[in-house]
Amino acid sequence: MFYLFIALKIPLCAAIWLVWWAIRQEPEPEESRDDGGTKPRPHPIPRLPRTPRRGPHGGAEPISPPRVRPVSARGRDLAR
Repeated sequence: MFYLFIALKIPLCAAIWLVWWAIRQEPEPEESRDDGGTKPRPHPIPRLPRTPRRGPHGGAEPISPPRVRPVSARGRDLAR
Protein backbone atom coordinates (compact mmCIF):
# COMPACT_ATOMS: atom_id res chain seq x y z
CA MET A 1 0.00 0.00 0.00
CA PHE A 2 2.95 2.31 0.63
CA TYR A 3 3.94 1.91 -3.02
CA LEU A 4 0.48 2.91 -4.21
CA PHE A 5 0.12 5.90 -1.88
CA ILE A 6 3.60 7.41 -1.96
CA ALA A 7 5.84 6.00 -4.70
CA LEU A 8 3.37 6.56 -7.54
CA LYS A 9 2.99 10.22 -6.53
CA ILE A 10 6.68 11.01 -7.22
CA PRO A 11 6.38 10.88 -11.06
CA LEU A 12 3.14 12.86 -10.84
CA CYS A 13 4.78 15.60 -8.76
CA ALA A 14 7.78 15.64 -11.12
CA ALA A 15 5.50 16.10 -14.14
CA ILE A 16 3.60 18.95 -12.45
CA TRP A 17 6.89 20.66 -11.49
CA LEU A 18 8.20 20.27 -15.07
CA VAL A 19 5.09 21.91 -16.53
CA TRP A 20 5.27 24.74 -13.97
CA TRP A 21 8.96 25.29 -14.78
CA ALA A 22 8.28 25.33 -18.56
CA ILE A 23 5.49 27.89 -18.19
CA ARG A 24 7.70 30.28 -16.19
CA GLN A 25 10.59 30.17 -18.70
CA GLU A 26 11.47 33.37 -20.53
CA PRO A 27 11.84 33.14 -24.32
CA GLU A 28 15.44 33.18 -25.51
CA PRO A 29 16.57 36.44 -27.11
CA GLU A 30 16.68 36.55 -30.89
CA GLU A 31 20.14 36.14 -32.28
CA SER A 32 21.41 36.87 -35.76
CA ARG A 33 19.83 34.85 -38.55
CA ASP A 34 23.21 33.57 -39.73
CA ASP A 35 23.03 30.27 -37.89
CA GLY A 36 24.65 28.16 -40.58
CA GLY A 37 21.38 26.72 -41.81
CA THR A 38 19.98 26.76 -45.31
CA LYS A 39 19.44 30.12 -46.93
CA PRO A 40 16.05 31.17 -48.27
CA ARG A 41 15.53 30.75 -52.00
CA PRO A 42 15.75 33.99 -53.97
CA HIS A 43 12.94 33.02 -56.37
CA PRO A 44 9.77 31.06 -55.80
CA ILE A 45 9.59 27.68 -57.49
CA PRO A 46 7.93 28.02 -60.91
CA ARG A 47 4.70 26.10 -61.10
CA LEU A 48 2.90 24.61 -64.05
CA PRO A 49 -0.32 26.34 -65.10
CA ARG A 50 -3.37 24.68 -63.66
CA THR A 51 -6.01 23.16 -65.87
CA PRO A 52 -9.51 24.54 -65.34
CA ARG A 53 -11.59 22.64 -62.86
CA ARG A 54 -14.72 20.84 -63.84
CA GLY A 55 -17.70 20.36 -61.62
CA PRO A 56 -20.06 22.56 -59.64
CA HIS A 57 -17.46 25.26 -58.90
CA GLY A 58 -15.40 25.13 -62.08
CA GLY A 59 -15.91 25.61 -65.77
CA ALA A 60 -18.47 23.92 -67.95
CA GLU A 61 -18.34 20.15 -68.25
CA PRO A 62 -17.50 18.62 -71.61
CA ILE A 63 -20.46 17.72 -73.81
CA SER A 64 -21.65 14.14 -73.67
CA PRO A 65 -21.09 11.83 -76.65
CA PRO A 66 -24.00 11.27 -79.05
CA ARG A 67 -26.42 8.49 -78.19
CA VAL A 68 -26.24 5.30 -80.16
CA ARG A 69 -29.24 3.03 -80.57
CA PRO A 70 -28.63 -0.63 -79.91
CA VAL A 71 -28.73 -2.87 -82.95
CA SER A 72 -31.50 -5.41 -82.87
CA ALA A 73 -30.40 -7.86 -85.54
CA ARG A 74 -32.68 -10.70 -86.49
CA GLY A 75 -31.44 -13.97 -87.80
CA ARG A 76 -32.76 -15.39 -91.07
CA ASP A 77 -35.30 -18.11 -90.95
CA LEU A 78 -33.50 -21.13 -92.46
CA ALA A 79 -36.57 -23.38 -92.46
CA ARG A 80 -37.86 -22.12 -95.86
